[in-house]
Amino acid sequence: MSSPDAESPAPRTSNITVRRGEPLVVIENVDKYFGDLHVLRDISTVVNRGEVVVVIGPSGSGKSTLCRAINRLETIDSGRILIDDQPLPEEGKELAHLRADVGMVFQSFNLFAHKTVLENVTLGPTRVRGMSRKAADEKAMKILDRVGVANQAKKMPSQLSGGQQQRVAIARSLAMDPKLILMDEPTSALDPEMINEVLDVMIGLATEGMTMIVVTHEMGFARKAADRVLFMADGAIVEEATPEQFFTNPQSERAQDFLSKILEH
Repeated sequence: MSSPDAESPAPRTSNITVRRGEPLVVIENVDKYFGDLHVLRDISTVVNRGEVVVVIGPSGSGKSTLCRAINRLETIDSGRILIDDQPLPEEGKELAHLRADVGMVFQSFNLFAHKTVLENVTLGPTRVRGMSRKAADEKAMKILDRVGVANQAKKMPSQLSGGQQQRVAIARSLAMDPKLILMDEPTSALDPEMINEVLDVMIGLATEGMTMIVVTHEMGFARKAADRVLFMADGAIVEEATPEQFFTNPQSERAQDFLSKILEH
């Protein structure tokens, strides 16, 4: 991982000096419409290498759309998104390369039901990265062990709990050695007792320096693992702060109202 020039000032975003590497994701003046609905309104932010950015906000605020726009699952209407200084490609091989470098973990796991756990994790490295089956199997087993499901490798996804399936989905992303992992509500489809086993894996990745953008309602994870919190409402970034600043002293009325509703329960 490259490090920023010691002489240059740290990248700044919304008056927050970020502690780690140089910008990996740059989002500039992004707008997105679904028909007449303005779902992303002039979004600008920077995510730096090794940084964990947690995106929170009420339902319908544009969080998932923003997450999906970063690997072009949703197209944008104006503005631009750069990953590693490169604009998002339109179609074809370049887009496939982008999606290989940018992992995505969905709310609903999205595993291949007809393939074993091991086959789900090795598919990308063998098909996209050109890795041999033996090397891909060895790598996959190490990653499955890391996320705590190596003993499930020969099972089909339907034989696993939701928490196990989501950990396999995370392993599938990790197997591609991504520059960045996007997580869109990765725990919202899980039973309460399964949430922590997935959050523990996510916290481990954050500790290891994986660059992550995580859309979540899990405020404990945001407090514990995030370098920065983006609070979205009505398609805009209303507030951007460290977890400590955001949870103890939110600046906007919209954020104060949101926190008062979720933290009193």
